[in-house]
Amino acid sequence: MKIGLCSDHAGVEYKAKLISYLLGKGYEVVNFGTDSTESCDYPDFAHPLATAVEKGECDLGIAICGTGNGMAITLNHHKGIRAGLAWNTAIGELVKEHNNANVLVLPARFISYRMAVSIVRTWLNTEFAGGRHQRRIDKITAC
Repeated sequence: MKIGLCSDHAGVEYKAKLISYLLGKGYEVVNFGTDSTESCDYPDFAHPLATAVEKGECDLGIAICGTGNGMAITLNHHKGIRAGLAWNTAIGELVKEHNNANVLVLPARFISYRMAVSIVRTWLNTEFAGGRHQRRIDKITAC
């Protein structure tokens, strides 16, 4: 499985550590930047990640910024993206199980790195439930 990751300056440290973690678990990883702690604009990194997931160049994505909101808003402007913001493992599980989120968004300034790993692990190991949730996804993609 190929996972794309992106961050802004607030999430760059977690992103670097998550890349190492994911590589260690056997995932293929694509880094969409940034790789600097200098202030930058999250859409510059979110749009390329979203495009890669939409085109099937990456199976899933993980985006990290200070609150997670900027990344989530930007990513969800792409028709083929369902980005879910998670700040604990229960939310990480539900954004996959109920919303079939193909991009996980993490708020680096509000969670520990240990929590970030737990959320990522949970999200990756959770299956989409389908059923009534698929009906809702269909309604999202219909517009």
